[in-house]
Amino acid sequence: MVREVQRSLSDIRKIIEAHLGEEVKVRANKGRRRVEERYGIIKETYPCLFTVKVIGAGHIVSYSYAELLTKEVEVELCSTRQKLL
Repeated sequence: MVREVQRSLSDIRKIIEAHLGEEVKVRANKGRRRVEERYGIIKETYPCLFTVKVIGAGHIVSYSYAELLTKEVEVELCSTRQKLL
């Protein structure tokens, strides 16, 4: 049986900060079976959230670290196809 590692919000923030400027795929659960996938670059990190500049659209979206903790949002590196969390 594989045991999942519990992470704190500060651990999640450090992981995201380590990948600033890298291209990622973000999958966000929007409820009622709607899932939104976007490709972008991690632009900035803040105490409660991080921003991603969407490739092609040019706008910036933000996600909270709590969304990553609760798995409402998944972030995957495009270069290695590895999930960050």
